[in-house]
Amino acid sequence: MSQFKLAFSAEHETKRIFEMGIDPSDFGKPDRLRYRILIQVMEEQYEPAIEELRQFYKTESAFPSFNRRVERYINHCIDIIYAIKAKRNFPGISQLTRAKQQELRDRFKDHFNELIFMLRKIEKVERDLELEDARSTIYVVRAMWVAALALLVTWFVIEIYRGLAVTSFVVLEETFTKWVDAALDMLKL
Repeated sequence: MSQFKLAFSAEHETKRIFEMGIDPSDFGKPDRLRYRILIQVMEEQYEPAIEELRQFYKTESAFPSFNRRVERYINHCIDIIYAIKAKRNFPGISQLTRAKQQELRDRFKDHFNELIFMLRKIEKVERDLELEDARSTIYVVRAMWVAALALLVTWFVIEIYRGLAVTSFVVLEETFTKWVDAALDMLKL
């Protein structure tokens, strides 16, 4: 059994994470891909982790460009997992000097941190696409609101022109006629 093997208790898992010098917040939320992959890698379940990454890639996304944008990150994560597997299962590790063993552990930590970074990049792509989708929805709603307002203003102007403008013209004509008649009466013409 490897020294990095996690027991299934949450307390032991947290202890192992701290021993490795990894911040538990780097694992993310338990329902996210990053958490599941990292835990599987720490438990030396490499093939299930790789299969889960491949399944995640094959899963149909709500965003058409998602798979195209994360393909290179998924492939890189798979390569990192294979590198971690090679470092942890190095044949004859016990016969190496302590310095070489420590170098292998350090490389494992480097690869693990790189895996965390790549999984965060995948989450960032997903979050960016969600934001783009939300923005486009806001633009559509805003455009519909502006169009509705423009139609309302146009309708109001037409109604004023058809109804109030004709009435105003009649009132102004009548007022003008009365003033002209009053002026003529004053001049006695």
